[in-house]
Amino acid sequence: MEEVSTVFVGLDVHAQSTAIAVAHVRREAPRFVGTVGARLSELIKALDKLGEPSTLLIVYEAGPCGYTLVRELRVKGYRCEVVAPSLIARKPGERIKTDRLDALKLAALARSGDLTTVKVPDERDEAIRDLCRARVDAVKARLKARQQLKAMLLRHGRRYTGKSSWTAAHERYLATLGFEHPAQDIAFTEYRLAVSEADARVRRLTEALAQQIENWRMLAVVRALMTLRGLDLVAATTVVAELGDMRRFAHPRDLMGYLGLVPSEHSSGATRRLGAITKTGNGHARRVLVEAAWNYRFAARISRILQVRQEDQPAAVRAIAWRAQLRLCQRYRRLSARGMQPNKVCVAIARELAGFLWDLGHQVTPAMQQH
Repeated sequence: MEEVSTVFVGLDVHAQSTAIAVAHVRREAPRFVGTVGARLSELIKALDKLGEPSTLLIVYEAGPCGYTLVRELRVKGYRCEVVAPSLIARKPGERIKTDRLDALKLAALARSGDLTTVKVPDERDEAIRDLCRARVDAVKARLKARQQLKAMLLRHGRRYTGKSSWTAAHERYLATLGFEHPAQDIAFTEYRLAVSEADARVRRLTEALAQQIENWRMLAVVRALMTLRGLDLVAATTVVAELGDMRRFAHPRDLMGYLGLVPSEHSSGATRRLGAITKTGNGHARRVLVEAAWNYRFAARISRILQVRQEDQPAAVRAIAWRAQLRLCQRYRRLSARGMQPNKVCVAIARELAGFLWDLGHQVTPAMQQH
């Protein structure tokens, strides 16, 4: 936090209210100002009583209210930062949590410089991220609809014997099914319609995503990541939308930690114990990388699809992608040969894959920031 600030303001922001606390540079205890409604005008009126915008440093936790407030306050001339709630120190004995106490803590920690800020994304970047997450939600809804349809068939002893479900052959099989009671036929038809609508929704969002990124400033980074095995257009776009400009990470370990792919640790004295991965940071990008890691169980090769993706890429990008395949495929075989659980193998591969993402992210420069 900047030392020139004379007043530190902590906001505990909710959908219907905002609690305000203030901490001055040379005063021992922060002071609770009060609670205002959700309107920006109410908050500005309260902030005006605390000093000029240039003398205030305002902080609030990242959460479901997003980044609208920080953008609005910055337009008004206020210095405002969004902080990472998972990195806020909490005393083991604290058992009381209220909006008032949270605002006071934020003000005090802002004054002491013990808060970690998060990067506020560009509005266009956030729009692409929202579209990616909408597609993820659509895929989950489709999976649920399919499970419900299969559950009904299983209850009535209808088992599909084909190779794979949700293909053209499977659809023809479903069209031949009938039930003894008309009510069951209605239920079955509604389940099929739900699956069809879910499929259409996923297709629409996928097509919209491909169209929207054509003029995105991060398109060059997306195409560079697509040279890696396991990262198609949707996966690469999701990673870039969630991580932003990877040049903000000084070292690959910083990116791995941000993704929560590093092991937890509890060490004391001569004892060093490593546990499960921390799962901190961005879970959306972590999921994509773990899923992509599964593709490295096969031998390293440049498939026709990868060849097409790499055709217009610089030699340095293609070299990194091939180096990633050679290392990760070999690593996957070695870990599997040791008898490691497949899920743990994928996590280990995903952690190293993040290092290659970092390398590619430093090879390609995004376009100029959009306004």
